[in-house]
Amino acid sequence: MNQFSNMRGSNEELVVTELGQVGTQFDGFAHQTHLNSWYNCQKVDENAERNGFKKFGIHNVGTLFTRGVLIDVAGFKGVEMLGDNYEITVEDLEGALKKQNLTLQPGDAVLIHTGWGKIYGKDNPRYVKSCPGIGVPAALWLATKDPMLLGADNWPVEVSPNPDKQLSLPVHQIALVVNGIHLLENLKLDELAQKGVGEFAFVMQPLKIQGGSGSTVSPIAVR
Repeated sequence: MNQFSNMRGSNEELVVTELGQVGTQFDGFAHQTHLNSWYNCQKVDENAERNGFKKFGIHNVGTLFTRGVLIDVAGFKGVEMLGDNYEITVEDLEGALKKQNLTLQPGDAVLIHTGWGKIYGKDNPRYVKSCPGIGVPAALWLATKDPMLLGADNWPVEVSPNPDKQLSLPVHQIALVVNGIHLLENLKLDELAQKGVGEFAFVMQPLKIQGGSGSTVSPIAVR
């Protein structure tokens, strides 16, 4: 209570938390490397400080407002949910887009519906043990379409574990390190898929975490 005649009271906010990889997660370019290199050959050791990353800190990312495209791969395959480690192919993406009468354009936010989100919060051990998602050929094909970001209703966007046991999350490097394409994970896409929504306005604002490598986000699809 403030000690004045009107006895005004205040409640202040205190947040002590670890914000990374919680809920829907937006990956910045500082999130992944190839050896000592980030996207555009920026060197990690030249941009990393005790208080975070300078060059690609998530505080440098503004509001993302673009055309969103939902590629319903689960719907194209005629299932509610793809298998635990199903690798989405280029043929799957092309077939789904053709079925939905959609084409990709530069700058799109491309979201992929696998159905895996159905078990989020219900069977978490299975959710994180493996997941369906895009493989390397599909990621390379999508990169040629020059999207703003790639997202999915799973935890890494890509298939996990990768069919090549010598590789660890290679699509993260293809997107974030090689091509400068953001990743968006743990999306809730079931409602869009159920309503047959394939095209919409995509709006998202990352938290201004100084020097952060990513951000918990709450993206919105507007029709």
